[in-house]
Amino acid sequence: MDRFPPAPMSDLVDEPCRYDLAESTSPPLRLGSLLTPDVLARLDDLPIGYGTSVGDESLRTLVAADLAVPPSAVLLTPGGIGAMFLLALTCVEAGDRAVVVTPCFPPALSTLTALRASVSSVALSFDAGYRLDVPAVLAAVRPSTRLVSVASPQNPSGVRMAERDLAALVAGVASIAPEAVVLVDETYRDGAYDGAVPPSAASLGPSVVTCSSLSKAYGAPGLRVGWLTATSPSLCERLRLAKFTTLLTGSGVDELLAAEVLRQRSRVLGERWAALSAALATLTSWAAAVPEVELLRPDAGALCCVRLRPDAISDDGVRRFYAALPTLSLRVGRGSWFFESDRVFRLGFGHLPPADFATALDRLADAVKLAR
Repeated sequence: MDRFPPAPMSDLVDEPCRYDLAESTSPPLRLGSLLTPDVLARLDDLPIGYGTSVGDESLRTLVAADLAVPPSAVLLTPGGIGAMFLLALTCVEAGDRAVVVTPCFPPALSTLTALRASVSSVALSFDAGYRLDVPAVLAAVRPSTRLVSVASPQNPSGVRMAERDLAALVAGVASIAPEAVVLVDETYRDGAYDGAVPPSAASLGPSVVTCSSLSKAYGAPGLRVGWLTATSPSLCERLRLAKFTTLLTGSGVDELLAAEVLRQRSRVLGERWAALSAALATLTSWAAAVPEVELLRPDAGALCCVRLRPDAISDDGVRRFYAALPTLSLRVGRGSWFFESDRVFRLGFGHLPPADFATALDRLADAVKLAR
């Protein structure tokens, strides 16, 4: 397997696309909506210094209250990807074993392969709804395994892990590999369409580390703020030292604004829950009218997986589909970015305004027709 995902995924941030269905964020949060007189006053008085290695105390307290852990268990990071990097750097050395459940957010795997870990991937199935196969994951775990990586809800599918399955996984890993850490990526946890956010896995035990950020559910990827939780004091200290020796501290400006996002959490998420619910309804109706595709309905987040039906689209047709997209000013997240077949693609339904989203779906239907 390549050390890094295919280069074209960097196009998501480097190359604009008129109708971008590959993007996986909620509707973008506007800075002006955060800049109350109080926030402006605090920004005006903010020293532009180093801050601390653990991050702003008020922000960590807000995160901890939501996740039901003490603030001392929260470490601020530059996005969720920074959390994954620090955990891999702390827990895995060259040659150590790790298990990653796929399809997945590419850095969940590429950070480990870059450190030359011995990575076993456990592929979940579109046909099974990408539900967690606990026995299959545990079968890949060895006593020498140091890290097991899962996501709930998943990227690219938006499928949430059942709480009983997650508990069974944590218990099973602990019995086979007592020194292993279970990483649960919860970046899309707050992206529930009905506002019913499930409990975090952060308090499941000292072997569990969670990560998240403001990038996806909150629509604020430009604030490079994420966090990880570790209720083991010794592991949390090792992670803090890893951050200090690689990143030093975060941005005080970003952390101040991130705290304001969480203080306005009900408004920010409420607006995005409503927008995502409407967009998902539009997408569901579109998929029902395009018989050549199968839509796997997500549990949360601004993304889902769509498959070009094998009985309707040939392998050559799949290639024609992707070749047609640039001619239509259209982009989707191809499956190979996430260690899945290109017959499956990630479709983001939260980033575009409603009128543009409807146009993008019309063009996507044209691309499907060209693939037949």
